[in-house]
Amino acid sequence: MKTAILANGSYPTHPVPLEHLSKADLIVCCDGAAEKLVAHGLEPGIITGDLDSVSPALKKRYEKILVPDADQETNDLTKAVEWCVANGIAEVVILGATGIREDHTLGNISLLADYSKRLKASIVTDTGTFRVYDRSVTISSHPGQQVSLFSIDPGLAVTSAGLLYPLNGLKLSSWWRGTLNEAAGESFRLEFENGQLIVFVEFPELRR
Repeated sequence: MKTAILANGSYPTHPVPLEHLSKADLIVCCDGAAEKLVAHGLEPGIITGDLDSVSPALKKRYEKILVPDADQETNDLTKAVEWCVANGIAEVVILGATGIREDHTLGNISLLADYSKRLKASIVTDTGTFRVYDRSVTISSHPGQQVSLFSIDPGLAVTSAGLLYPLNGLKLSSWWRGTLNEAAGESFRLEFENGQLIVFVEFPELRR
């Protein structure tokens, strides 16, 4: 089952995230994101969060799929991911997780690392895709495709092959350290140990 989570950031405009929404078998909406989804002609499968941003009309219309969660220790995206994990969903695409507020954007991206061992998740934006990897990986690419690397652990060291600017045990001590690289060919390799690497890969057509 193809599952998408729609967060309450900027609604997607690029064809790739829009296709994820249109082809999803289940769309889990984070609170007010349901308003945006319905306005674009799509139907939510689950609406979760503290529901303070859902209109009374929408609450009544979708009362059978509301999953209220008033826990103030977690954000609405965390609640949506937790619902997916609890219901045996193994893979999700998260949309609408960026834009509007930069603090929410950073928090949502870091959430990928929290759940990387419990389900396969990616954040798809209007410019590319964020994924978290727990071990060394080879990633398909196109020449010139923009790549940025991030780590919550400042001691994580990364060695690369196939990037225009090679990394030789570079420690990602700051969030800017692994940014603004690009693929040199049809794939690139990232080697690292004992950590989690957040990788952003730009949509290839943006560089053609």
